[in-house]
Amino acid sequence: MGRIPASHPRRESLEAREELLRGFRHGLVCESGLIAQGRGEAFDYLLGEKTLPFARKAAEAGAAMLLLAERPVISVNGNLAALCGKEAVGLAEACGATIEVNLFYRTKGRVEAIKRHLRRLGATEVLGGEKGEASIPELFSERRRVSREGIYKADVVLLAMEDGDRTRALRKMGKKVIAIDLNPLSVTAREADVTVVDNVKRAVPMLVKELGRFRGRRESELARIVSGYDNRQALGGALKCINARLSGLARG
Repeated sequence: MGRIPASHPRRESLEAREELLRGFRHGLVCESGLIAQGRGEAFDYLLGEKTLPFARKAAEAGAAMLLLAERPVISVNGNLAALCGKEAVGLAEACGATIEVNLFYRTKGRVEAIKRHLRRLGATEVLGGEKGEASIPELFSERRRVSREGIYKADVVLLAMEDGDRTRALRKMGKKVIAIDLNPLSVTAREADVTVVDNVKRAVPMLVKELGRFRGRRESELARIVSGYDNRQALGGALKCINARLSGLARG
């Protein structure tokens, strides 16, 4: 595709598609990742393609949770690496988190390609694919294989565009899960402790901003932000927004 005009009404969406296609050509993204992007775009349309109050509330709670964590981990898949790898590296730096590559459609080549990509973007250490990996109980996909020094020992895991069985399994292990998911109906969104219902390209920079705003605050204040957050209420807000927007469009 040639240069996308600045005036094009779908410019951001088309640019994201190009980023994913480049990621696909370089071995970061799999075919199913391209399909997942289309599903996310559909929900973004329904939400008006902007960050809404319930997403901001979730980002506040997620940032506070990351700052309170002793062993936070940012779980990166191919889509996240291709769409906002640099921002994910910045997020990890902002909260002292470890980055780990974890894939459903996993091959050694994809894991290594994503790790190289993230290192080129400034990551000093990226886990995933080491010998002697641990296994997440009750999970049977390739996502069960995790680094012993990363997700296996983490107390808080941030993930994006995931499948719900891993979110459920991580919570059963006693971990807190922060999800970025445009679909408020997904198992991931409903199983996570905090779900940021927003486009990952907006959500990750927003989390970085909130981390900067909260840095230096007392632990008791951060704990109040987390305890005062209600994920069901946030997901309900997203569904109400979709309903109101569709009703308005139908009337008008």
